[in-house]
Amino acid sequence: MCGIIAYVGDRPVSEVLFKGLCRLEYRGYDSAGMAVSNGGELLMVKRKGNLESLRPHLVRFTQAGGSGIGHTRWATHGPPSMENAHPHLDCRVGSP
Repeated sequence: MCGIIAYVGDRPVSEVLFKGLCRLEYRGYDSAGMAVSNGGELLMVKRKGNLESLRPHLVRFTQAGGSGIGHTRWATHGPPSMENAHPHLDCRVGSP
């Protein structure tokens, strides 16, 4: 089971996504992450553990664009780990 949220708009993306993830945390508390569009660049952060382990790393998104996706994970397949945390990137994109 997981929680997924997406946003496109003029409000601060990381703030909207994090608030949404807080409402969805009951759907997954083993890891959390988000990816945000910043011009032509994709910024991503993910962490093992609950949302509080993700919060300090959102500072890199303060000026990031107007769209993004957030994800919480409940480890039903594979252990809780950074490797298994979501979101996952396309194999052509390097991991941040």
